[in-house]
Amino acid sequence: MGAHHIIPAKTFLNVLIALLFLTFVTVWVAQFDFGVMNAFIAMAVASIKGALVLMYFMHLKYDDKSYLVIFFTGIFFLFVFFFFSQLDIVTRIFEGNTL
Repeated sequence: MGAHHIIPAKTFLNVLIALLFLTFVTVWVAQFDFGVMNAFIAMAVASIKGALVLMYFMHLKYDDKSYLVIFFTGIFFLFVFFFFSQLDIVTRIFEGNTL
């Protein structure tokens, strides 16, 4: 067992401010129409917010790197699952309404 890393309260406060700012950015960006880029922008901001939560509140930044490898392995297999699901969807033959 390794020693616990104590994160200063100032770091948590900075992460809180960053998360609140990114929430504001999410709401502000939603007011504009970026066309097909809307989903990409929303996912980028959400990914940054998720990374902050993972690094500081779930302590992945300071824990053993094997936890990080396990996390990214899960993300990798999630993308593999999405890829094969999408591949299955786009290769199906569209059948129109027979009525």
